[in-house]
Amino acid sequence: MFSHVMIGTNDLEKAKTFYDALLGTLDVRPAKVDRHRIFYFTKTGTFSVSKPINGEPATCANGGTIGFAANSPEQADAWHAAGVAHGATPCEDPPGVREGPAGKLYLAYLRDPDGNKICAMHRMV
Repeated sequence: MFSHVMIGTNDLEKAKTFYDALLGTLDVRPAKVDRHRIFYFTKTGTFSVSKPINGEPATCANGGTIGFAANSPEQADAWHAAGVAHGATPCEDPPGVREGPAGKLYLAYLRDPDGNKICAMHRMV
């Protein structure tokens, strides 16, 4: 359904350091840099971080969340720990199991250094 997701940043170098460490816990290679943007390419899609082209400050979406797939609860925990170690702020409940209409999920939520809400999710069987 989606080809890519792009979010904004006000500090591209800081965002690259943060997301290289964070996504590295999910076995994603470090970003490729293209002028004012960075790209993470995987078999299932592309995640990108960009300085706004219009020159205005980047802002985070109110109500928006970007979710990253984790292979296990342990990988989600490593993702969460790497994020906190690189400047993220924990949000929502602590990492753990949530049950609802979508089934049993292991979720870990953070706010990245620019305030974007991000999540690692593992679907439990």
